[in-house]
Amino acid sequence: MTKFRIQGGKKLQGDIKVVGAKNSILPVLAAVLLNQRPVVLYDFPNLIDVENMILILKSIGCQIKREGSALIVDPSVISDWVIPDRYVKEIRSSIIMLGAVLGRMKRAKMTYPGGCEIGQRPINLHLQGLKQLGVVIEESHGYLECEADKLIGADIHLDYPSVGATENIMLAATKAKGHTVIRNAAKEPEITDLQNFINSMGGKVYGAGSNTIVIEGVEYFHETEYTVIPDRIVAGTYLIAAAITGSDIVVHNVNLDHIQSIVTKLRDAGCIITHFNRSLRIIAPKRLLAIEQTKTYPYPGFPTDMQALLMSMLSVANGTSIITENIFENRYKHVPELIRMGANIRVDGKTAVIQGIPCLKGAEVNAGDLRGGAALVLAGLKAEGETIVDNIHHIDRGYESFDDNLRGIGADIERI
Repeated sequence: MTKFRIQGGKKLQGDIKVVGAKNSILPVLAAVLLNQRPVVLYDFPNLIDVENMILILKSIGCQIKREGSALIVDPSVISDWVIPDRYVKEIRSSIIMLGAVLGRMKRAKMTYPGGCEIGQRPINLHLQGLKQLGVVIEESHGYLECEADKLIGADIHLDYPSVGATENIMLAATKAKGHTVIRNAAKEPEITDLQNFINSMGGKVYGAGSNTIVIEGVEYFHETEYTVIPDRIVAGTYLIAAAITGSDIVVHNVNLDHIQSIVTKLRDAGCIITHFNRSLRIIAPKRLLAIEQTKTYPYPGFPTDMQALLMSMLSVANGTSIITENIFENRYKHVPELIRMGANIRVDGKTAVIQGIPCLKGAEVNAGDLRGGAALVLAGLKAEGETIVDNIHHIDRGYESFDDNLRGIGADIERI
């Protein structure tokens, strides 16, 4: 089953809950390798990317079991430092295994990672940072072979606040001797969550959420239980689902601080949003207002992961909206598909101009990547008639039970 069939035009109503963040659980799972004691993780999302990361951990010796909503990981016997190709090629975030395996084993070997093809995502910042910690890296025949007799703390400045590079350096530096400083670090909430998880095991990481992170290396970690933060992109997706369909829903398990840029745009579009007890209620108008200008930036700016979803919403807003994609150069793959549904969108370089229309038309469209695929589903919720979204394995990488959850608040969607 690789497609969603959606009958559009249904109003959404009810309550929906956000699970743990994909972009938090993946580095947290990598960080478990730094420990030699069992770790219990709660509220982890059931996603293809998470399953692939679990398979990577098992392949190098971790024992993993599920008990209800808990994931129990025992990394006490790590037997291998070679990360299998077949999993690495499926998931971009596997690159952060380098820092974790190096921290634990002082050696690591892996191929270049896969994931969504949304533009160039070079790993040079990861490698430069690890080299400054004393790692010797050889690149040959598509593989990275890394070795460090001893990891030594360093003062590292990132040319760009890369989330993955920040995480990789943090992971390796927690086991380095002495003091590491990461300057121009990424500020995303998932970085703070990784810091908090490492510290819950007995680590000494400070400053996450700012542009300077300080890490004191430690030798041993202890057992811990941890709940990852809610997924801010999933929360934003459900809020936009309500907005595009003119609906009234409540989204639970939301950290408002993490999605302020998204909430601001929704309010600009005419939505009423209220906050209570880690929940948000959104009441959307009959016709959304256009948003003059939206530019994607690293956190706390408007997230690139929400760009396609916002574009779907603005395609039916009243007036002209402009979106500028500043993060990835190939993140408009959803545009031709939205145009197939009747959207009026023109792209010039990294800028998209959206002239809103009253309603989209159902069509057969193709999900080219994770967030673009989700954006097409939301467009289908609004469209007149039937929409078929193909290649939904991309969507399953980042949304747990997407169809079931949307159906639970009134959407007419099924997996075929």
